Amino acid sequence: MSAAARRLWPYQLALLTALIGAWHALTAAGLLSPFFFGRPLEVARVLGTWFGSGSIFPHLGVTLLETLLAFAGGTLLGVLCGLWLGLSPFAAALLDPYIKAANAMPRVVLAPIFAMWLGLGIWSKVLLGVTLVFFIVFFNVYQGVKDVNPVIVDNARMLGASRRQLLRYVYWPSALSWVFSSLHTAVGMAFVGAVVGEYLGSAKGVGYLILQAEGSFDVNAVLAGIVVLTICALLLDTAVTRLERRLLRWRPGQGDAAHF
Repeated sequence: MSAAARRLWPYQLALLTALIGAWHALTAAGLLSPFFFGRPLEVARVLGTWFGSGSIFPHLGVTLLETLLAFAGGTLLGVLCGLWLGLSPFAAALLDPYIKAANAMPRVVLAPIFAMWLGLGIWSKVLLGVTLVFFIVFFNVYQGVKDVNPVIVDNARMLGASRRQLLRYVYWPSALSWVFSSLHTAVGMAFVGAVVGEYLGSAKGVGYLILQAEGSFDVNAVLAGIVVLTICALLLDTAVTRLERRLLRWRPGQGDAAHF
């Protein structure tokens, strides 16, 4: 953690405390309906019950497995396809209308189709998450490859660099910065794929818990599920940030850069 971040976190914690305090005060005073907005103490009680009894862990394990598989699969496919099309102008031009059409389509509507193909197990959720993560990573990698300065490429070729060396020492370092920029967004999309899939049909998962709570009009349990998902997404994003700082140490100012 940088010095600036260490100075900021007490203020960030104070802001969070103030927001929760305002929420509690407004619901206690009747200015916000507890039926629709819940109560922070009740949300904390639900979380305590879930974690105290351990009932949340099987559901959380399923959602995290789906999320991690979707994140890894979508990232890998996005990187490979981004590099391929970035280095193959003909293939990029040929596939351009199909890629644009697939990206424009609201991919969440594919969830029922994936459920019919793969059943209600984890793989239909993973495939949905892959489709959400893929395009975020793909377009960033593709742009990273296209943004390489042609002068650098020409100089490397004059020095005798092979295609493999160009990929390793010129194109890949350029694309890597774009990859990590996309991964912070891809984390959230992987969770979206898992939770939406669980909404449409599952017997386990945090999304399943939220759906059950929604069916019984238990807004406190719904909010508790959202809190769990948010914390998990923040932890995964933090892991991505640490990996980024380790792999991109060569980038100027990387150690003190702020991440959002």
